[in-house]
Amino acid sequence: MPDHIHILIGLSPSTSLSDLVREIKSESSRHINENKLSEIKFNWQEGFGAFSYSRSQRDNVINYILNQEKHHKKLNFKEEYLNILEKFEIEYEEKYLFDFFY
Repeated sequence: MPDHIHILIGLSPSTSLSDLVREIKSESSRHINENKLSEIKFNWQEGFGAFSYSRSQRDNVINYILNQEKHHKKLNFKEEYLNILEKFEIEYEEKYLFDFFY
């Protein structure tokens, strides 16, 4: 998708999620900029969202990721993200979300 990505990762309990996301963002930004894959300097937004799923849900998550384009014909990123926050019963203040959007 042009405005976000979904990544499914099996994470060891000894791995810091924040460190992993920082590394993904750093290396992907470097790759995009060094290879001039964007007309402007590419960088990621400051934050990220991470959600935990059980192994039994793996196929459902993979299917969801593979069908993002179809899914986003119904919901935009903001609607999708708010739905996920509500599904996981995560309290939030919308004023702190999406400062890069809308």
